[in-house]
Amino acid sequence: MNPPAFSPAAERNKAAILSALHALLPPEGAALEIASGTGQHVAWFAAGLPGWTWQPSDARRDALHSIAAHTAQAHLTNIRPPVLLDAMAADWLPVDCRFDLIYCANMVHVAPWPACAALMAGSARHLRGGGRLVTYGPYLEADVPTSSGNLAFDAALRQENPEWGIRRREDVEAVAAQAGLQLSQRVEMPANNLLLVWCA
Repeated sequence: MNPPAFSPAAERNKAAILSALHALLPPEGAALEIASGTGQHVAWFAAGLPGWTWQPSDARRDALHSIAAHTAQAHLTNIRPPVLLDAMAADWLPVDCRFDLIYCANMVHVAPWPACAALMAGSARHLRGGGRLVTYGPYLEADVPTSSGNLAFDAALRQENPEWGIRRREDVEAVAAQAGLQLSQRVEMPANNLLLVWCA
C-alpha cells in the first residue's frame, strides 16, 4: 500500500479540535465526516474518542486511498471504510443512515458557495434527533476584526478560484436556518479559526 497523503495543517490543528470535541460530545455515538481529505483527522479522532464509530467520506476518489491508509496505520476498528460522498449530491447516503455527529473541516471556503447550503441540507437529513453538525475553519464575522493572515488567505483563495473564499459566518447562519439548523456554539480555535456547532 502506498503511503497516505499528509497535510501539515491537519497535523497542527487535530489536537485542538479533538479537545473541543471531547468537551462537546458524549462518550459514545456515530459520526460522519464530510470531506475527510487525507484522513489524518478521522484517524486521530477515532483514537481519541474510542466510543464513537466514524464514517469518513470524500468527494474525490483519490482521497479514499489516503483515508484508508491512515486508518490502517492506526490499527483502529471504529472507523468504517471511506465512502465516496459529494456534499452537493441530492442523496448522500441511504435515507436511514443517521448520525449523532456530522463533522466537516475546511471545506466551505474551498468549494463554491452552494456547497455550504448543500452541507446544511444534507446534514439536516442525516442527523439523528439531538445530533449536531460541527464545522471548523476560518470565517469572516461582522464586528470582529479579521486577522491579516485570514485576509491574505481569502485573497489567495479567490485568486485561485473566484468561487472560493472565506465565508461570512452570518451568511452561513442564514443558509443553515433555511435547512432547519441553528448555531448553538461558537468556539475560538488557534490560528484564527472557529469551531461552530449547529443543532436542529
